[in-house]
Amino acid sequence: MPVGAAQAAFCTAAAGDGIHLEMAKVSWINQRGHFGLPQEAADSAGAALSAIFLALKGERDAQAAKRFTPLPGDFYHAPTGTFIETDELQHFTTFRFQTLELYPPGVPLGFEKDEYASLCRQLALRADKYRAAKAATGFGPGGRQRQRAHNDALRDLVIPAMGHPPVIRIPILDDNGEGAYFRHREMLMSRLSG
Repeated sequence: MPVGAAQAAFCTAAAGDGIHLEMAKVSWINQRGHFGLPQEAADSAGAALSAIFLALKGERDAQAAKRFTPLPGDFYHAPTGTFIETDELQHFTTFRFQTLELYPPGVPLGFEKDEYASLCRQLALRADKYRAAKAATGFGPGGRQRQRAHNDALRDLVIPAMGHPPVIRIPILDDNGEGAYFRHREMLMSRLSG
């Protein structure tokens, strides 16, 4: 399936219900990660993100030297200020499990952390093979999976720190974005009706 096809199908299904989603892109979620946060987000989420970065064996100097280029996410629902991420197999790695375990108690989440951790345990054997050798600036050779896990944690912790509702995460494990939308439709409509 072409890159982005599942997300496009998810967006189209949401539009059929009158839910307009746009690409998520804000200046405070950028390539520098926790080194590029505004003060209010750094005060709230900086310590946890720093611990996650260290656990993922991030390379401080390389990460801090990156540009402030915004990292595009999946979707933003402007009327409610809600960010929605759709996660395919490559998001359920051992590294993602590790980040979830390091979230501070009581952090507001728009998904069930235990469910995501369980999916990581079930799928990591396959997910850990996806682009396992790909390098990533700030995470070194073979660092793409660690970078992805870091970026997912960045969104989860920073977005509520910036006054937005918690990130809603929807797993798409069968390449069927439309099906994923309809499986989570009731929950989405409830959360996005405000």
